[in-house]
Parts: sequence; structure tokens; C-alpha cells
Amino acid sequence: MKNIQINENGKLKHLLTIEGLSKNIIDEIFVRADSFLDLEKNNVKKVDLLTGKTICNLFFENSTRTRTTFEIAAKKLSADVINLNVNTSSQSKGESILDTINNLIAMHADMFVIRHGQSGAAHFIAENINPKIKIVNAGDGYHAHPTQGLLDAFTIRHYKKKFTNLKVAIVGDIKHSRVARSEINALNILGVPEIRVIAPKTLMPYGVEELGVIPYDNFDEGIKNVDVVMMLRLQQERMDNALIPSQEEYFKTFGLTAKRINYANPDCIIMHPGPMNRGVEIESKVADSHQAVILPQVSFGIAIRMAVMSILLEE
Repeated sequence: MKNIQINENGKLKHLLTIEGLSKNIIDEIFVRADSFLDLEKNNVKKVDLLTGKTICNLFFENSTRTRTTFEIAAKKLSADVINLNVNTSSQSKGESILDTINNLIAMHADMFVIRHGQSGAAHFIAENINPKIKIVNAGDGYHAHPTQGLLDAFTIRHYKKKFTNLKVAIVGDIKHSRVARSEINALNILGVPEIRVIAPKTLMPYGVEELGVIPYDNFDEGIKNVDVVMMLRLQQERMDNALIPSQEEYFKTFGLTAKRINYANPDCIIMHPGPMNRGVEIESKVADSHQAVILPQVSFGIAIRMAVMSILLEE
């Protein structure tokens, strides 16, 4: 099957999913992100890489961190940014998504950053618009959230330096999480030898082992001796029926507490893609501890998104 996000020269044309990317492409994104972090350290607030380019944030689902960090990243690259409020756009009046996009292209947009509730939406758009226009998937249904997967892996690289000696645990609502899928793809490509997924059986997708992970339905067992714990949000808005007894019961068995983190390695880092539900997925004491790198994840997200956009739009 043709990978439409890679051009004939093996370079990134769109970013739709981490699946199918080479380690070289991910390394290129990381090296570019490193350079943007260095500029930030030297108090350089803006670079002129995308002057004259227009980037449109097209979000059909609510978002705070992702849309804001994409907007900040684009402005730091000197691009013009359009934020389309879908609730008040022609989409809510019955216009198709492709008609909406083609109208924006006619207004000379160069890139679309798209979040949509339907899995495969970003692929569909990339296949059906002018090939000169770049598409970045900011999350589609249960399918993928590639920049989140990249920024999480970049965060792990920052704190752990190497991937090839790590045990990583991803904990929570694996079944409904596009973040988990992107994270697993990224870590496998980067050579992490042991990726564990920990969830109640009702929130564990069938056949998850095929993704190259080890499933656990006992948190205390699954977290033993890990180097990284990635907690996931409980996505109740995507659940068709009650898959957990209650949030309180979920926290008792699958919430990360100060007691439970002691099963992990002493230098284990704690991550969460946000938004974070304290007292449901994670205890406040743990979320605010010295092991937590949740806020740095957000900062690294800006550098990763700058890297992706600048690579896609460089002449």
C-alpha cells in the first residue's frame, strides 16, 4: 500500500501517522526540534523560516494544548495563522469538509492542521486536495495523533538519552487512545525493547499484542522496574457504554499513586498527554512530583510542531 505521506525521494510530504515512518525521518524531526530549543535558550523568540506561508488550524473537536501549541509554533516560524471555528463555519451549515478546505486553499492556505473525530479523516483530505498543500494530522478518531507521539518520544529522549535499554509502560484507556497508538508506533521504530500496556480488560483492544507490546491487567505487576510511565486520559466521551464501574473504582486499581510509583525504577519519569484528571488517572501528589515531566512535554510539543511544519514547508 502506498504511503501517501512520503514523497518519491523518501521525504515527508504530510504527517498523517507515525506508522510507516522511518527512524531517519523521526531523527530528522528530533534534530530540527533540538535546534529550535537551542534558539529558545538563547532568547530567540522568532525565526523567518515560514514568512509568507499561511497555516490553517481546522479543528472539528475541542482542543486546548494541541491547537494552542500549533498556533504558537507557526507564529514562531513567522507564518500567518488562521484558526477556523468549525461551530460557526459553513461546515455547520452543511458544507462538506472538502468544499471548506478547497475554499480555504483558494484563499492561499499552504498547510492544514486538522483534528477530526472520524478515523482516517486526515488521510481522506490528503488524498483529495491539491498535492502542493501539506496536511498535518492533529488527531483523528481512535486512529493517530502523530505529533503527540513524537513529542512524547522526544521527551523520553531528553530525560533518558537512549531508547534501546528502556522499559516503558502506557497506562489507562488504551482502547480509545490515538495517543497510545502513535506512542507505540514511535517507540517501536526508535528501538525500545519493552513496551507494556496496562489497562482493565474492558479498555484493552483485542489483539493489542500485534502492535508489539506486552499487555497487563494488573497495574502493580505491569509497572515493576519500568523507566517511563505514560498515563492516559479516561476518554468517557468515546465510550458507548459503561466500561468501568466508576471513576473512584478505576482510580483504586489503575490510578497512579505515590505508593504505586514505588514499584517502578527510582529514576522513572511520569508523563501524561493532557488534559489530566487528578484523582482519576493520577494522584495530585504524583502529578506535581519531581519525577513528573508533564509540563516539559507541553514545551517540547512546540519545538516538535515547529520542526514538523518547517520540514514540510521548506522549499
